[in-house]
Amino acid sequence: MHQDINSLLERYFNAETTLEEEQTLRDFFSGDDVPAELQQWRALFVNDECETLGDDFDARIMEAIGRQSTENDAQPVVKARVVSLTQRLMPLFKAAAVVAILLTVGGALQTPFDNAWNTPDDYARYQQELDSVAVVSPVQAENINDVLKVDSATVLPPAQLKLR
Repeated sequence: MHQDINSLLERYFNAETTLEEEQTLRDFFSGDDVPAELQQWRALFVNDECETLGDDFDARIMEAIGRQSTENDAQPVVKARVVSLTQRLMPLFKAAAVVAILLTVGGALQTPFDNAWNTPDDYARYQQELDSVAVVSPVQAENINDVLKVDSATVLPPAQLKLR
């Protein structure tokens, strides 16, 4: 008999038993002659407060689900939203704006800060200084070395060249 119970227990834990076999296990464990090695499974099969779900269980669950869905119909929960093309491209627009600002500020910083001319003569003198530096610049002299046959060693550095 105990071998049959052990094989039924094994089938029960593998979910292979029928309702009749499970009733046999409940009857066996509710008796007084349960061996000591099987006592650990007694509480699984003997339940003093056994509650059955009843034949109308499915109907009650479906009714509760239907009641819940009608309550939610009054206030629908919307988890999805429509995203327009403008909203999708907004990070790109922001990045382009940052680049434009950086280029504008960089361009503004490239202008000389020493624009201290107040008259056209001051501006002419400033332009003359720029032109003379461009002529005697070693880089410029190296670039036009073949054209003018100028030796870059004989060109004066801008620090020694003073316009008066």
